[in-house]
Amino acid sequence: MSSNDTSGGLARATTDFGTTPPPEYKGRERDEDRKTRRPLAFWDRVKILLLLLGAWGVLLWASMARNQLIPFQDALILNVRSNGWLLVLAGLEFLRQVHYLISERSARYHQFWVRRFEGIERRKSRMNDWNRFRLARALKLLFFLVILDLVLAQAFGLSPALALFQLPVVLFKAAPFILQLAFGLLFGVIQIFGIFYFLSRGGTDVYFPDDIKTRFSDVWGQDKVLERIQESMLFLDAPESIEQKGGYVPGGVLLWGPPGTGKTLMAEAVAGETGKPFVFVDPGAFINMFLGVGILKVKALFRKLRKLAVRYGGVIVFFDEADALGNRGALAGGNWGGQRMAGGPDMWSLTSSCNGMSYLSEDTASMLMRTHLEQSQQSERRPPVRDGIIMGGMGGGGMGTLQALLAELSGLKKPRGFVNRVVRRILGMRPKPPPKYRIFVMMATNMPQALDEALLRPGRLDRIYKVGYPSKAGRIRTYQGYLDKVRHELTDEEIDKLATITPYATGATIKDLVNEALINAIREGREVITWKDVIQAKQLKDLGPPEDVEYIERERHAVAVHEACHAVAAYRVRQHLTIDIATIEKGGTYLGMVSSIPPEDQFTRWRSEYEADITVSLASLAGEKIFFDDDNSSGVVGDLVSATSIATMMEGYWGMGSTIASHGVTHRVGIGGGGKPGKEDEEPDLLKGDLGERIEGKLQEIFDRTERLVRENRSEVLAVAHALESHKTVTGEDVEAIIEGREGPLIDGRAYRSKEFIRTAEDYHSQVVDAHKGHAAVKVPLPQLNGRRDLEPAVAFEDADAGPQD
Repeated sequence: MSSNDTSGGLARATTDFGTTPPPEYKGRERDEDRKTRRPLAFWDRVKILLLLLGAWGVLLWASMARNQLIPFQDALILNVRSNGWLLVLAGLEFLRQVHYLISERSARYHQFWVRRFEGIERRKSRMNDWNRFRLARALKLLFFLVILDLVLAQAFGLSPALALFQLPVVLFKAAPFILQLAFGLLFGVIQIFGIFYFLSRGGTDVYFPDDIKTRFSDVWGQDKVLERIQESMLFLDAPESIEQKGGYVPGGVLLWGPPGTGKTLMAEAVAGETGKPFVFVDPGAFINMFLGVGILKVKALFRKLRKLAVRYGGVIVFFDEADALGNRGALAGGNWGGQRMAGGPDMWSLTSSCNGMSYLSEDTASMLMRTHLEQSQQSERRPPVRDGIIMGGMGGGGMGTLQALLAELSGLKKPRGFVNRVVRRILGMRPKPPPKYRIFVMMATNMPQALDEALLRPGRLDRIYKVGYPSKAGRIRTYQGYLDKVRHELTDEEIDKLATITPYATGATIKDLVNEALINAIREGREVITWKDVIQAKQLKDLGPPEDVEYIERERHAVAVHEACHAVAAYRVRQHLTIDIATIEKGGTYLGMVSSIPPEDQFTRWRSEYEADITVSLASLAGEKIFFDDDNSSGVVGDLVSATSIATMMEGYWGMGSTIASHGVTHRVGIGGGGKPGKEDEEPDLLKGDLGERIEGKLQEIFDRTERLVRENRSEVLAVAHALESHKTVTGEDVEAIIEGREGPLIDGRAYRSKEFIRTAEDYHSQVVDAHKGHAAVKVPLPQLNGRRDLEPAVAFEDADAGPQD
């Protein structure tokens, strides 16, 4: 719609909605269009009147001071006679303000005087606005000096020509008293200022060019983000390349992602590569126990940044752990960006059980944790947690600190220098505008949801980059970079394999893994890292040091069978993940685990993959029932939680079940499985209870298949269980070698394919089951293979299941 169609558009809006359109905004009315005079502010109305009356009062006080014997009434009469001209001026000013007041109220009165002075106003409007302002200011200053001169002449008893020259003499004589008052005032101010000055120091480090040796070539595995950072540096070095074309230089970059992915290292590389000063801001720089200190720190920081930007043509400031700046929503009782788990699974739990989610991919495990968290929060009836907040922190940055930072990042910049800002104004000259401060802001955080929205808007942080887990190619490059710094015997194929079995490794974890492998080699008196050192280091980092406990024989065998069922089911049915580590060494929160990893980078999941995850989860329950005469342990609780959660999401939310509708929508409107809670006498909702039946049906269907799978692979389960009991921790490649009956990196799986071993394993298992039923000790020791490879010829497992069947 064009500008001429405004009325038509408003008319149509009125017709469509039946409401009166709002009046059109016309802006501020001009003086020449007003019918009355524009009202004056109260101070503008009385300031000259107060000046004249104040000057007359000073003269009255001076006359009484010279002649202390004269009564106040006589002094008042004499002062009216001698200085009545001031009262006359005050009376004229009073009449002028009365005239203005009537003009503000009466349009006819105002228009009468406007017509009388129309010629003067027309000639005055021909003058430049700036010249008219300076002339008016000069006349006001002259008027003030005249009044001051006349007052001083009466007070000193001198002629008006000499009165002003006598003022410096009087001030010089009174200087000691004035200095005493000023010193007393300044002493208190300096005490407070000194305390806050020293409190506002620190928290920032300035690195000048060539102080840091890190370069972009030292950052591995984040090539895409690094390219964008380098582009920003080019704009900072040559801002004209974009400003001459009508654009502007991006002023800030936020790097966010998991810890250890290289965010701080990138900032360090920027400091090493650029020819500009680099200012590092400590995460706790703005956290103080006194209100206002954080604001002073922000002001001091940006004062320093502006000086460096002018001197060096640009400056880079880096805020590490930017979530420490806080969030204004947190101060107002809003979202803190983080949540406390209430009643959900805890990594510090004292109850040991099978780690049912360790063999899942990371996205599946995190999904299950979120689902369990949401369910626990909905069922939690206790009042919300209100402790755990330190009053001095005030949400991280402190009261007003974040607001001060936001204002400095994109606020108005005042002219620089005392001469420019003050002297030029006194002389009637316009101050020079401030220069373009080339301040490039970098921030890093692994909690972006904790940042204030105003901080993330364009103009403050123009670019937001996720520094995620490096891809496999990035991991290979990172491993090569850190391994080149030490002596090693790893081949390119082994480095590729190492990158594959560490899918979520970051630069920090890779560096730590290589260092731990070097420590293993030095511990054994070597200086060269081998593949065995790397695998041992990986197991230590993944599982941590095991607890110094030993299972009794029957419990050790039960845990081994439990984990072997997970491992065999994972190998048989799950193709999107490969087994990384299987262990029965007791850790802080688990009795044993089978951990799986994705062999390739994958960003979508399919129904068949989730069903395979459920199969692996239920394999422990199926295996315990099969191998222990329909008995099972409490260690399957985590596996059942995992299986049920996945089945619930498949049937109710992901469209991977027997229906298409999303339970997330139907539950909100009260027609989903279970419906909304209500009174017993109310009529039940549609489809009530259907979701629970479908979930149980899905789990039962997969459980039946899992039972068949475990029965068909009984010998493989016993073989993997024996390896776990013998070695406690087995790599994924060795688990596959045992199941396939081939030689593995550390374990020869061919020995597990002999008929002799199968008979021995079944006999030992029978002894353990008998001991389990009677809670007795196992009478026979664990069979030992002793590395023999000269046993009977290998046979297929499916033909060797001659042991007892359940």
